[in-house]
Amino acid sequence: MDLDELAGRLEQAAHRVGREVDRTVQQQGRLLRALIMENASGRPGPNVISGDYRGSWTPAPFAVPDGGGVTIGTREPQGRRLEYGFYDMTDSIGRHFYQPPFPHVEPAVNELSADFEGAFKSALDRIFGS
Repeated sequence: MDLDELAGRLEQAAHRVGREVDRTVQQQGRLLRALIMENASGRPGPNVISGDYRGSWTPAPFAVPDGGGVTIGTREPQGRRLEYGFYDMTDSIGRHFYQPPFPHVEPAVNELSADFEGAFKSALDRIFGS
């Protein structure tokens, strides 16, 4: 390959970077949401009663230059209590709690982080391939 060919290939790759990075980030976000919901479906995470909490986890994609991002979260008030516990504390109406943590987000992040590097290596193959 000579320099003229290299310049052309880099130009083509530059047009694919944003699309592939966004695609990869959104896919990883969907996987993270699925893992959180799975972990929130019983022990060691919280017990399932109605499924409302589990279903409250939503992705919020956003644009960034040359790519994209996603935030996964819940607006349910029990989210932090379930993840981190509520030990020897009194709530706003005077009830005293010793609630252990039922982590479901951190284990999902830890599980997905092992695959994160591979997902972006595949994105680089799509960007610079062909």
